[in-house]
Amino acid sequence: MYLAPIAYAIVESLYTVKRSGLGLGPSTTEFAGLDNFARVFSDDAFLTAIGRVLLFGAVQVPVMLGLALLLALLLDSTVVKFPGFFRIAYFIPFALPVVVSALLWSFLYSPGSSPYQKLFALLGISVDFTGGDTVLWSLANIVTWAWTGYNMLIIYSALQALPEDIYEAARLDGASGWQIAWRIKIPLVRPAITLTAVMSVIGTLQLYNEPAIVKHIAPAIDSKYTPLMLAQTAGLENSDYNFAAAVSVVLALGTFLVSFLILRFARRKAV
Repeated sequence: MYLAPIAYAIVESLYTVKRSGLGLGPSTTEFAGLDNFARVFSDDAFLTAIGRVLLFGAVQVPVMLGLALLLALLLDSTVVKFPGFFRIAYFIPFALPVVVSALLWSFLYSPGSSPYQKLFALLGISVDFTGGDTVLWSLANIVTWAWTGYNMLIIYSALQALPEDIYEAARLDGASGWQIAWRIKIPLVRPAITLTAVMSVIGTLQLYNEPAIVKHIAPAIDSKYTPLMLAQTAGLENSDYNFAAAVSVVLALGTFLVSFLILRFARRKAV
């Protein structure tokens, strides 16, 4: 069930469908080798979509993981009262279905109904959350809002597994709460932070649900806004399944490469 779709996509990416008689004749499937992959890397829409999600991830992932780490450290400290309540509160956005979250934020972003836009207007600031220059960061806000609590729980669970003896020894040595967090807690939960980073990068390269929903109020989002949206458009709307398979294979290989580099970098830092 896991390997068969991957193998099928790889096989499909090596073939192409040709039609004779100006497209009116019968179609034939022919072996194309790496032609579909050459089309992928020469396709301006694909290159633009890849550049867009890479920019998205370069900004959104560090911000989200930074917030998740900060919240986890606060919950693990003695500063926060009622940690159980706040733990659930932080997790609630992730518990909502992605479509519901995207629809909720679409309402908050819509020019006709956005309370934030009205608030900024009272301050004399004109903001278009669905404009071409801002919609990518509007999507980043949705993803950050939805996934920060999930990543926070992973890091918080790692913090809870650390023995209290380490903290007691640090306090006896005169370490402050900030020094304990920076010099002890964060280094010891680095594997959990690496795990959340890898999963976040994978999610970034597979970005689909949020732009697919928000595009109904944002003209700047087209059907090729992200690589997955491009693959779906090629396959379902243009019936170019071989090209869509090639896009999927390239995206999978790119995701694997980036994840491998992150793990390799984290391992070298640990050593």
